[in-house]
Amino acid sequence: MGRGGEGGPPGRRDRIEVRDLRVVGVHGVLAEERERAQPFSVDLDVFIDTAAAGASDALADTVDYADLVERVARVVESQSFALLEALATAACDSVLRADTRVAACALTVRKLRPPLARDVGSVGVRVLRRRDPDAPATAG
Repeated sequence: MGRGGEGGPPGRRDRIEVRDLRVVGVHGVLAEERERAQPFSVDLDVFIDTAAAGASDALADTVDYADLVERVARVVESQSFALLEALATAACDSVLRADTRVAACALTVRKLRPPLARDVGSVGVRVLRRRDPDAPATAG
């Protein structure tokens, strides 16, 4: 393949997309954010080569997005971070551990009710994490 587009890794244009996953979690710097759960929205892009799945039409030849959704939701629900950057990184790391075919993970996490004096729809961060080619392959 040619060069990657939209911030993806070079040579990896294929991706699985999940949009607007809604999950409740406890994340934030302020005491009020640490006392009760609040809603978050997550967008996920998983960069993989989908040629085998496109040819075979078999789930075994791709990464199951249902599993990816559950992994990301578990991180948001069961862990607690002060910063959205740390939350997004932990969720991406979980996706990268899911399957060695995942070349990279881009994840946007938005706080839907940020404690701000101004009226904003959300605040968020987007991180891109690539698989370390020197890291040992792990599953799960």
